[in-house]
Amino acid sequence: MSDNLFIMTNEPISIEEVVTKVTHPHAGAINTFIGTVRELTKGKRTLYLEYDAYVAMAEKKLAQIGSEINEKWPNTRVAITHRIGRLEITDIAVVIAVSTPHRADSYEASRYAIERIKEIVPIWKKEHWEDGEKWIGDQLEKTPYPTGKPELEGK
Repeated sequence: MSDNLFIMTNEPISIEEVVTKVTHPHAGAINTFIGTVRELTKGKRTLYLEYDAYVAMAEKKLAQIGSEINEKWPNTRVAITHRIGRLEITDIAVVIAVSTPHRADSYEASRYAIERIKEIVPIWKKEHWEDGEKWIGDQLEKTPYPTGKPELEGK
């Protein structure tokens, strides 16, 4: 198990390992968000997904989210692990664990983390369906990446 709190990985994610990183005697609540690969999206049957990322930048952005959470909810511990590579239906794509002294803060901070991941972390995916495939683009699905990754500015 890595001691790093914010990780991008090609390996299956252990929920227990992520939760262990935020377990603390002063925490009265640990909220865990587990994002999985679903089979149906907008009426289309997904066979599997491929996630890709700028790993170094993605880990920095995950750490930034952890810092933002600590500013908004003091005495909070956060660990986030996001998977990249090929993921099958029901595979775990992301685990967010947040521990706080009180439960309300853990819910709010966990929701904040997943929304911020979708806003600022450079992770994108390719959906594979029964009748084709497509790079979806950014996680908010507002910017398409037809070549499979974001285009660098000036190119």
